[in-house]
Amino acid sequence: MGDFDGQCVLVTGGSRGIGRAVCEEFGRRGAVVVVHYATNEAAAREVVNGLAGNGHVAIPADLGAGGARGLIESTIEKLGRIDVLVNNAGIYEAHPVLTTSPDDWDASWARTIATNLIGPADLIHAVVPHMVDQGGGRIVNVTSRGAFRGEPAHAAYGASKAGLNSLSQSMAVALAPHNIYVTAVAPGFVETDMASAYLNGPGGDAVKAQSPMGRAASPAEIARVVVFLASPGSESATGSIVDVNGASYLRS
Repeated sequence: MGDFDGQCVLVTGGSRGIGRAVCEEFGRRGAVVVVHYATNEAAAREVVNGLAGNGHVAIPADLGAGGARGLIESTIEKLGRIDVLVNNAGIYEAHPVLTTSPDDWDASWARTIATNLIGPADLIHAVVPHMVDQGGGRIVNVTSRGAFRGEPAHAAYGASKAGLNSLSQSMAVALAPHNIYVTAVAPGFVETDMASAYLNGPGGDAVKAQSPMGRAASPAEIARVVVFLASPGSESATGSIVDVNGASYLRS
C-alpha cells in the first residue's frame, strides 16, 4: 500500500526532467498519474508506460495559450478527481536587457509570464472547486532559487518564479480552511535537458561549484521533496517555500 493509493495526481510538464521524476515517484507511491505535456506526445506516452501501477494517462495542453482550464476539465472527465496538482511546467528564455530588441523583450516576457505564472494561477483557480467538493487536496508549485538571487539574463523567468512563490503563499492562506494545502519547491540547477547547456558547457564546472556539494541536483532529489510536501502528515508545511539548491544560495 502506498501513501497515494486511490489518489489522482496531475503533473504539468511531466514528460521530462523534474516533471518526469515527479510522475515516477508518485507512481511508485500508488497514485494514478496524469502526465501533462505541451507537444511531445511520444515522450509523455513513454513516461506513462514506464510508471508503476495502472490507469495513468497523458493529456496535452498549451498552458501559455489559455489551455489550463481545459487540462483540468479533461483530467476530471477521464479520472473523476484531482487530489494533487503539481505545477512544474515552465520555460526559460534569455533576453539580456542591453542587447534584446523591444519587440523580442516584450514577446519573451509575455510568453514566460503566460506559461510560468498565469498558467499555474489558472490551473489553481480551476482545480480548487473540485478539491473543495472532495474535502481537500494538495498543490505543489515548482519555482526556483532565481526568484531570490536574480536572473540577470532571464529576468522574466526570475520574476515569474517570484510571482509563483507569492501566489503559493496567498493560496495557502486562502485555502487552508478548506483542507487544501499549498507549498512551493525552489530548486537551483538540476540535471535536466533545460539546464544541460549550462551544466555541460564551458562554464559548467563553475555552475556546479556554486554548491559546496560540487554538483547540481538530480531530478529524483527534487521529486522526493515534492512528494513529501503532498504527503499525509505534512499539512503544517502549507505556505512553505522549500529551497532545494544544494546550499548554492542561502537566504535568511
